[in-house]
Amino acid sequence: MAQSIRFFATLFLLAMLVMATEMGPTRIVEARHCESLSHRFKGPCVSDKNCASVCETERFSGGNCRGFRRRCFCTKPC
Repeated sequence: MAQSIRFFATLFLLAMLVMATEMGPTRIVEARHCESLSHRFKGPCVSDKNCASVCETERFSGGNCRGFRRRCFCTKPC
């Protein structure tokens, strides 16, 4: 009985070690996006596509509707 507990404990530690090394530090570089509340969008934001087109007139690369109040936030790479 004691030997089977030791075997499963060793197996569990080895599995944790393998999972920890596979989940180690990864160096994935992603572009950061800056957000700003749209100044020209009027009314509740229902469509992300409409929000994005208004944001493009404000010299942003896109936009999407967010929040409880459904406001249009413009985005661009920082």
